Amino acid sequence: MAMFVHLAPEKDIASIKRTGIKPCRNTDEYPGGVFAMPMTPEFYISHQWLRELKRCGQRTISGVYFRIPDDELVLVGHYNQRHIEVAADSAIDIIMHAENSEGYQVYIPRKIEKNEIHRVKSLPQVVGWRYQPDSHKQWYCGCLVCVPVGSIKGKRKRDAWELSQS
Repeated sequence: MAMFVHLAPEKDIASIKRTGIKPCRNTDEYPGGVFAMPMTPEFYISHQWLRELKRCGQRTISGVYFRIPDDELVLVGHYNQRHIEVAADSAIDIIMHAENSEGYQVYIPRKIEKNEIHRVKSLPQVVGWRYQPDSHKQWYCGCLVCVPVGSIKGKRKRDAWELSQS
């Protein structure tokens, strides 16, 4: 059985322990289901979405670990690309063998039942990326419109941008 982790606000943990993980709202792209990441040997990859989810205003995020059958069909892919439908164990292989596993996600198109939950754990709140994977490695625009005079570290950013342009 494949082990996955779902990141949930700490305020919802009591409800999750009582009834399981409720599916998210139906959309055209995703029918009601649960977003998760497979448990990998690398803690960062399994919990990479934590900081991005905290941007929505949640103060504390906890990890809900659960198991699903290896042959259950799930959707897997990078967050801004089309997902493919594969078995749960294949989804784990895809993420573990990707050149860069940051930004991948697994979507389980159903509710996670209470008896499938393995454990709930408090997590360090500084794991993961914000905005997009590798956002700290990309250069930003340093023009006066994007980095106005008086902005925090604005001169430093504009100077670095000008050096990169020459």
